Amino acid sequence: MTGRVVVIGVGNPFRRDDGVGPAVVEALRRRVPDGTVLAVSDGEPSRMLDLWHGADTVVVVEAVRTHPARPGRLHTLSVAEAAAHATRPASTHALGLGECLALGEILDRLPRELVVHAVETSDIELGTGLSDPVRSALPELIDRVAASVRKAHGRDR
Repeated sequence: MTGRVVVIGVGNPFRRDDGVGPAVVEALRRRVPDGTVLAVSDGEPSRMLDLWHGADTVVVVEAVRTHPARPGRLHTLSVAEAAAHATRPASTHALGLGECLALGEILDRLPRELVVHAVETSDIELGTGLSDPVRSALPELIDRVAASVRKAHGRDR
């Protein structure tokens, strides 16, 4: 085990709420222990697998669509829970985390621990800036991700 912790903010800041993953990564730059890898990804499965290669713990931050939608509602999922939800499209990307998890399992490239922090979106149209519900949820989302990182490093406080 490497003890390597990777946080991946999935999304596109030019698609409004889809930019929440990159926004969380930026906010974490001074809030996580040294040695934590902070990365942004478009969610393409092979790039995701490359980012988390060799990591013991991966924390993914993602925008999701749900029906019925409750924009701003937060979700925290284990890898098993994320895989169970992968059968229905939820990601705001063409290929979602479900495909990435399936590929990782086939290739035996899943990290020892993977946590997904997601927020339900309101607007993923072209443009910049988060919608009011997602912007309001952002501080709590950042806190949850930071807590997952501290836990992975053995620093639960």
